[in-house]
Amino acid sequence: MADMHTTARPRSGAARICTILGFVFAVIAILFLPPLFGLVGLILGIVGAVLGDKPLGWYAAVASVAGAIIGMVIGTALYNS
Repeated sequence: MADMHTTARPRSGAARICTILGFVFAVIAILFLPPLFGLVGLILGIVGAVLGDKPLGWYAAVASVAGAIIGMVIGTALYNS
């Protein structure tokens, strides 16, 4: 069998923690300060993915952006009503 070298990093505990925090900040972004918590969740999701927690890290990054957008839409709707 041929030696296959992979360029993917093995998943670490820090990567999983960053990914989980990214999802948590995505949910918080819906309720409080969407731009701030959405950005923090995006950064944590990307860090988690780069450290090796793929594809969940990327999902956390996307969820954070979606949470920020949903939070801003809800905030705008409540402000204008």
